[in-house]
Amino acid sequence: MFESFFGTTAADTTISLTNALLTIIISFLLGGIISITYMKTSKRNGYSQNFALTLVMTPSVIAIIILLIGSNIARAFSLAGAFSIIKFRSAPGDPKDIAYVLFSMAAGLACGAGFYGYAVLFTVILCLLMFMLNLLNFGAKKTSQKLLKIIIPEDLDYEGAFDDIFSKFTTGCELKKVRTTDLGSLYELVYMVTMENKTSQKEFLDALRCRNGNLNITLSMSAESSEY
Repeated sequence: MFESFFGTTAADTTISLTNALLTIIISFLLGGIISITYMKTSKRNGYSQNFALTLVMTPSVIAIIILLIGSNIARAFSLAGAFSIIKFRSAPGDPKDIAYVLFSMAAGLACGAGFYGYAVLFTVILCLLMFMLNLLNFGAKKTSQKLLKIIIPEDLDYEGAFDDIFSKFTTGCELKKVRTTDLGSLYELVYMVTMENKTSQKEFLDALRCRNGNLNITLSMSAESSEY
């Protein structure tokens, strides 16, 4: 393995200092552009500083590896064997984060292979595309599911009691659970409602309060994070 790294018998290739510095500088700048794009297109406070720094360094690291390998096949196999013993332990990331990692690796590969023009070109084009998709809010859902809990008095017939309100403020509604509370004097109704994001939640809750006698109402922002 060490002979493949430092020996000259397998492939008599040399790396000029100017070429190495140019590769590192360009890959580092491209990594910075990719990282800035990632931060600008992420939700506010929705990204990790460590991940942003990783995106800056990844193209340079990949470019250096490609420079070291060159056209030496034995050296490539030696590097593959060395890196195969490294194991990373991390929680599953956002698919968007994985795409940015692949993006930065591709920029590093292009720089390491000497295709600086192509590296700059596809980096600029892809970054502009990411900004455009972010401005268009591409793929965003127009509706969201929420968990609604309503307390009603025992003398109110809950079957169909809120149908007109649900038809006005929601696009879908399903009664999930009914249980008695407060020694049987009250009912707790649990609904799964689908609402458009532009719907006023305050108006929706005010309409429900007028119907249930101003008893407790709970509207969870995310149905997945709530328990029945």
